[in-house]
Amino acid sequence: MSIAQSLNLRNYLGLVRFSHTLFAMPFALASMVWAADGLPTLRAFLLIVLCMVTCRNAAMAFNRLIDADIDRENPRTARRHLPAGILSRTQVLGFLLLNAIVFVGATWFVNPLAFALSLPTLLAVCGYSITKRFTSLSHFFLGLAIGISPVGAWIAVRGAFAWEPILLCLALLLWIAGFDIIYATQDHEFDRSKGLHSMVVRLGVKGALWVSKLSHLAMWVVLGGLGWYGGLGVAYWVSLVLVAAMLAYLHLYRRSASLDSMNQDFFLANIAVSFCVMLGIGASFF
Repeated sequence: MSIAQSLNLRNYLGLVRFSHTLFAMPFALASMVWAADGLPTLRAFLLIVLCMVTCRNAAMAFNRLIDADIDRENPRTARRHLPAGILSRTQVLGFLLLNAIVFVGATWFVNPLAFALSLPTLLAVCGYSITKRFTSLSHFFLGLAIGISPVGAWIAVRGAFAWEPILLCLALLLWIAGFDIIYATQDHEFDRSKGLHSMVVRLGVKGALWVSKLSHLAMWVVLGGLGWYGGLGVAYWVSLVLVAAMLAYLHLYRRSASLDSMNQDFFLANIAVSFCVMLGIGASFF
């Protein structure tokens, strides 16, 4: 691969913020292990990862396309790939279509239910991008778009729905929504001036941060219910103690910190919480 091609690949990975895949991937892998009652086949594992990555890539590319004009006007996002001219609309659209096609094609090799749900899934994960134009609940639509990944992983292994992945979906929905509310504090004034909707615009920073706290408390309660319903082992409950400690630190100890610092803390916590849950669930099957 030439240097130019390598840099171009880096641009596409930057476009979709590929490192943020770590937010949802551990929840999906935990669901996969649970559904398989241990390690799944290598084929199932590779297909699940491929579907997750390509589906998320398509959703992020759609988000960048539909928000390009908004991003151009926002000082915080003006350096993103489309506003900055690093990638063209044609390139991003091609990237979107390629990933969408690969995603749908990959589900064909998973099982009939996964394939039947592939287009509705794409509509769901892309559709959240338009919600901030009409509802302050946009954070929860984002949470749902990301939260369906554990359900997809379960279906990939078992070919059917179940309560365990649905509870994982709800927990991830609440966690991501609460985090996104904090993230939205960065754009409070800009969103208000442009008529965009968020909990921060509707309730102000203090009110929105309370919604974030309640969302994360509800997430922890759902995870507790999941452990009880699924009969998970001691390692899982230890992981929930760690999650509770992180949430208490972030929401209580860091409550007087700057919003920029809180955003950075929650970025790291996103990864830490996801891995805690994954390891807690995984330890119950090994």
